[in-house]
Amino acid sequence: MSKKLNIAVVGLGFGAEFIPIWQRHPHTNCYAICQRNEAKLKECGDYWKVDVRYTEYEELLKDPNVDAVHINSPIPDHGWMSIAALKAGKHVACTVPMATSVEECLEIIKLTQETGLTYMMMETVVYAREYLFMKDLADKGELGKLQFIQASHQQDMDGWPNYWPGLPPMHYATHCVGPVLGLAGGEAEYVSCFGSGTIREELIKHYNSPFAVETAHVKVHKSDLSVRIIRSLFDTARQYRESIDVYGSQKSVEWPLIEHEPLVLHTAKKPEPEIPEKIKCPDFADRLPEPIQRYTTKGVYDDDANTHLSFTQGAGHGGSHPHLAHEFAMALVEKRETFPNAKQSANWTCTGILAHQSAMEGGAIKKLPVETLS
Repeated sequence: MSKKLNIAVVGLGFGAEFIPIWQRHPHTNCYAICQRNEAKLKECGDYWKVDVRYTEYEELLKDPNVDAVHINSPIPDHGWMSIAALKAGKHVACTVPMATSVEECLEIIKLTQETGLTYMMMETVVYAREYLFMKDLADKGELGKLQFIQASHQQDMDGWPNYWPGLPPMHYATHCVGPVLGLAGGEAEYVSCFGSGTIREELIKHYNSPFAVETAHVKVHKSDLSVRIIRSLFDTARQYRESIDVYGSQKSVEWPLIEHEPLVLHTAKKPEPEIPEKIKCPDFADRLPEPIQRYTTKGVYDDDANTHLSFTQGAGHGGSHPHLAHEFAMALVEKRETFPNAKQSANWTCTGILAHQSAMEGGAIKKLPVETLS
């Protein structure tokens, strides 16, 4: 490209992790930043030397120099901000989940179809090194026929502010849904979910959601596969864990029970004691342009005092941040769809929304909107 893409980063908590990645990617500039808090806006802009700054999102969208927005705002703002950006003629990269309602997800699909603009939900797990390793084995045929996939995301959210207390577990389920459906190579057709246990009364009142754990089975569209996802956010003792287990006819891979331990590879038809093998997951930085390869293993600040919570809880999202930025940038450069695209993003997000509805109705089957199916 003769002209670099001008990216505007919206929300400078988690969003700040991406500023130097956009600055160093061969096809992008971090052109602008947006934050309601003026002091934080100035601090971040001065630190990263980003001169174009906005406190009002609506004003940013009027800037003709902005090619794309990267939205990292609180969850309740994802839907309306993405819709507003698409209506303003901007491409959209948005942190998870896509939106908080099925209606908003479908509106985003509709707008991308009407405008030809690109939307990508920046789901970290489908670019984490562990997922890339499992996907690579599957693509090479080493797993054999895929038989079952499951994922869990368990996290202690006590002390998190704003909208987090009492949040229904499946309302933040894309870290589970994305990888299982990505490995399965299809979308969710329908889902059934059960709640288990009870959280504290003071937490229940926020969303009228009582469950400590929600567990869903999902039927994969046009496939013989079903997948399982497990979510917990409060009152369940567990180290932070975003995990994937994939079971094939020839080989299977299981995520370790404790963070930073090796993956376990199981190979069929060996003597029983030799079936499991602990393996170190490779990094996939070599898939990236050299200037951003370092960010698969390091936070952007390289300073313990400034390390984002994603590097304390979540192991830095498996080195996914530069892969996400690269995928979005290259899709725009090459004029192709992103992974995930708008339909896939909606399918993954709606699976969680409908799973919680199912749990509240005792496991009732909920069908995904046809607009989210290919």
